[in-house]
Amino acid sequence: MGAVKKQTNAPAKEKSTEYFKGVWSELKKVHWPDRKQLLTYTGVVLVAVAIVSVMLWIVDSGLGIVITKILG
Repeated sequence: MGAVKKQTNAPAKEKSTEYFKGVWSELKKVHWPDRKQLLTYTGVVLVAVAIVSVMLWIVDSGLGIVITKILG
């Protein structure tokens, strides 16, 4: 059995106003990082991306060599 949805016949303007009030309410609850935290988090992400990129490059190169030896 499915959930029963409550249907409202409110105009689109009221629905959108209510939606954006909810969005604003949720944004007030967000913990926004300060500049130092933001730079730290960005550095961590860049280092992680660099490590994963190197790992993928190594795997890709290794598979390329294997495929070349098999087909070549």
